[in-house]
Amino acid sequence: MSSSFAPDSLVLNRKLPLWYQVSQSLRASILGRAPEASLRLPTEEQLAAHYGVSVLTMRQALKELEEEGLISRHRRRGTFIEPGARRGAPRRLLGSVDAIVAQQSGERTTILDHGPEPVPVELAEHFPDTAEVMTYRRLRCDGDSGEPTNWAENAVRPEIAAGLDLADLERWPMTKVLRDALGVRIGRITDTVEARLADPPTARLLQVPLLSPILHYTGVTYDTAGRVVDVARIRYRGDRFSFSVTLDAE
Repeated sequence: MSSSFAPDSLVLNRKLPLWYQVSQSLRASILGRAPEASLRLPTEEQLAAHYGVSVLTMRQALKELEEEGLISRHRRRGTFIEPGARRGAPRRLLGSVDAIVAQQSGERTTILDHGPEPVPVELAEHFPDTAEVMTYRRLRCDGDSGEPTNWAENAVRPEIAAGLDLADLERWPMTKVLRDALGVRIGRITDTVEARLADPPTARLLQVPLLSPILHYTGVTYDTAGRVVDVARIRYRGDRFSFSVTLDAE
């Protein structure tokens, strides 16, 4: 591509709308781009060829990102990433892995701690064949303001975590690291989002009052053999995030 901005690759799932999958993949690439990357996107034709879709599908995907405020389109000049685009927009989940990656992308990440720990009682059902998991705790902040937005706690199967590079976790969401860096063949991810009250660690890390509302997300990642490889528990500031789910009637 002529632009220095290079979007990630995408394996299309024919059971989901193509424009949606493309928009979510491109969204993750935009929010996870390096600071020095170009703000100019490749042309519609170049992007369509990159993703293996029609120009019409690509145009619909770009419209979605434009409505979200991530990009702006200028006649004769091209399409550009908005440098000040907000990262706290509602999450639209239709069930693709790239949607999960996009959901978790776009924030500055700090690794708080990591190491082996006994399997927590509440996660025992997911790891019945191991006594320990590798736990990673990360704080995510808005890339522009530096304001804490959420903190994540991942419990990863030890034999998979053995190949994990911490530098990848500072750059990418865990789902992307598992799939693209470690080669885990992800079969499915189950998502649960519920309202909770901020406990002391959450209140301290997210800089919110104790017992203030937060959104608690639990994502369980299975490989194609049906084995749990990762359980993510993420606490989002309730004043910065909302989740919406779209169901398409057949």
